[in-house]
Amino acid sequence: MKPKRIIITGGPGKGKTSIINELSSRNYSCLQEISRKVTLEARGKGIEQLFLIKPLLFSELLLKGRKYQFDEAATITSNFVFLDRGIPDILAYMDYSGDEYPQFFNEECKNNIYDHIFILAPWKKIYISDNERYENFNQAKKIHHQLVKIYEKFNYKLIDVPFYSIKKRTDYILNILENL
Repeated sequence: MKPKRIIITGGPGKGKTSIINELSSRNYSCLQEISRKVTLEARGKGIEQLFLIKPLLFSELLLKGRKYQFDEAATITSNFVFLDRGIPDILAYMDYSGDEYPQFFNEECKNNIYDHIFILAPWKKIYISDNERYENFNQAKKIHHQLVKIYEKFNYKLIDVPFYSIKKRTDYILNILENL
């Protein structure tokens, strides 16, 4: 039996990585967000913000990494594999920034279907900018809107995660999955 691929998504600074880390600490199979890795690798090559300088290249690298994670998830022996973002997130960010992308990005979204999508809404109380997250809170709200729009475009039912502590948000997600 293939594990269910579960996406935790939302704009920047919503607590996705903290939830993934909490799930991991509870021995659930999790695949980490790869955009920070791509950003840091570009910095190692002297490009401060690859997403801003070469958005299509950045997005192609993310697509490659997220497609790899999608395929990797199928090989994990577990009921669920949690992923910090999915392939449709790439399109949402490209739409947000107004960048065009080739049709194969849409095809990858159509051909790589996740089982459940949990989305975290903008929460000003926990929002923090850092060296890899350059968006302000208002931009984060706009990105959230694009994420909702893209996931709905590909016919996903989004499950909203309420504003709770990381532990309670994680419990909420696991409870929902037990009852699906």
